Parts: sequence; structure tokens; C-alpha cells
Amino acid sequence: MWILHKVFLKMTKISILQALALALFLIVFSSITMRAAEPETFPRFIDALWWTMTTLVTVGYGDYFPVSDFGRIFTMLLLYTFGIGAMGIIIGKVFESFSMYRKWKEEGKLTYSGKGHYILIGASKEKLENVVEEILHSKQKCDVVIVDHSERTPMEHERIHFVSGNPAEEDVLMKANILEAKSVAIFSDDRNDHAEYSDGKTLLIASRVEHISKKNEKSIYTIVEIKKDKHVSLFEHANVDELILSNDSISRLMAHAAINHGSSKLFNQMLSSSEGENLYEIKAKPHWSTYRDAAMELFEIGATLISDGSSLDLARRHHELIPESAKLFVICDETTYQKIIS
Repeated sequence: MWILHKVFLKMTKISILQALALALFLIVFSSITMRAAEPETFPRFIDALWWTMTTLVTVGYGDYFPVSDFGRIFTMLLLYTFGIGAMGIIIGKVFESFSMYRKWKEEGKLTYSGKGHYILIGASKEKLENVVEEILHSKQKCDVVIVDHSERTPMEHERIHFVSGNPAEEDVLMKANILEAKSVAIFSDDRNDHAEYSDGKTLLIASRVEHISKKNEKSIYTIVEIKKDKHVSLFEHANVDELILSNDSISRLMAHAAINHGSSKLFNQMLSSSEGENLYEIKAKPHWSTYRDAAMELFEIGATLISDGSSLDLARRHHELIPESAKLFVICDETTYQKIIS
């Protein structure tokens, strides 16, 4: 018994791979041994394998059982004394691995290996909930990876992954698989009341993203939120693709609502994909030569062409040819959008 105690104590310290290898060896060895010892009782290997599995997991249907003295002694010594205990430890190891995986996932210790995902950095919980809701509501079949200093994931969802650590460090961003991300959104730190410090932190992260981009010769689309308009020039060397002025945007929306009553409802609808008309990006059709061609056909379908990705003056440039690099944006509902892309 002392020897068995030492054996089981050793087995509790083995890894999951070692446990699975031991289980496979035990099953195959027992099946081959019983098949060789009692070929009449177990005419096929599958019969011996069936008996081994039902015995190890203590089901014991009784349709197959050893009849020789050797077979019965083998069953008592190897399976009942050692095998069932070993299988219990192995099953425990499997469940322990699942628990550890879940724990590490919640604590942001796992490396994300997916592609075409959205990375969100430094967003407050309220902003995070709004952004994630919009992304998940937009019918995009992509994952969201949150990078933050927190010790536990701020949100739980099957399509949300969390990486814990300093987002200004390269190894943390690489754990989020930044090189395969569809875009990286860096939010302004709402916990810091000083715009200079908040934008400085954002600039540090954006510079790290640009460093990774150059180092790996891989373009990374970056959207950055800043608090002060005068800090825009500081982000030029970081090659940020889009800059969003958080405080200025709210002020301008308030001003438009004050001057043009009801305009805030239009902006809210544009900013939300939950219902009504929304903003969609589409590809130019081969038979569209000018913006007028595109606008007229889209209007007949039920969509309004508003931009080529850089400006909103297409109505005055309707005669211009559509360049290959143009990103066309339209306003329509989900049904119309599906008609356009189908």
C-alpha cells in the first residue's frame, strides 16, 4: 500500500500531456494483454478495448468479462487496484486543465492567435461596453481583444478576449496578435483629468504600435482618441490613420443641436448600428465610371452615397471618375446594404 501511495502521489504531479499519454498506454496495454490471454472471450481487439474502457470508468456492462485465472488476477491487480485510481487522477487532470484555461483567460494571461480582430486599448468600462456592443451588433464575425492593465477581464463574451499588461510594451501587444488585427483603437484615459498626461500616454502607445509596424513591415490601421486639438500635430510621426477629438466632438454635437433642433437624433442614428439607417462601406461596381453613375444607381436601390472616404463633397464632384483607391460610404438600412454587396 505504501508503494501505491507513492505511485499515486507521483501521478498527481504529472502534466496533462503526460496524463493523457499514460491513459492511452494503460488502455492499449490492457486491451492487448486481455486479447492475447483470452482470445475466445475477446475474439476481436475492439471487444477487448470495449471491456477495458467500461471497466476503467466503472460502468461494467457485463457483456464481456475475463474467465481465466490470469484474466481475473490481471483485472484485480492492474485495473481495480491501479487502473481506476489512475483514471480518476487523469480525469481530474483534464478538468483541472479546463479550470486553469478559464482562469488564465479571465486574467488575460493567454496569447490570442486569431486573425482579423479588433483591438481596444485603454477604454473605460462605459466606453468599452458601447464600442463592443456596436461591433458585435454590426454583423461583423470578428473577435474583440481588450488590452488593459486590469487583473481580470472587464467583459465576458465568447467573442471577447482579454490581454492583461501595459499596452505600451511590445510583448503585451504581440500577445494580442496585433500584426493580424483588422484595426487598433487607442482610447483616451478618462481616469486622468489632465489632457496633457492623458494624450501623452496615448501617444506613447501609438508610437509603440508604429514601432511594431515598421519593425515587422506590416501595416497596422490605428484609430486614436485624444482630448486636445492642439496635440494633433504630436501624433504625425506615429502615422495614426484616424484621430478622434473626444471633447471637441461632444461640444460640436451640442452646438449643432442648439442651432439645428433635432440634429442630434440624426447623429445618434449615424453612430448606432442597432436600428434605422446606418453608415456602410461598399466597393465600387465595375460598371460605375463616375460618382454620378454610382449615386444614381444606389439611389434607385434605396441608398445614399455620401463620401469617397476622404470628403463629403461628391455632389459637386459627381462628374469625376471613381479612382481604384476610393472607399465609398453609403447611408442605408441593413436590407439595402445586403442587396448592394450581393
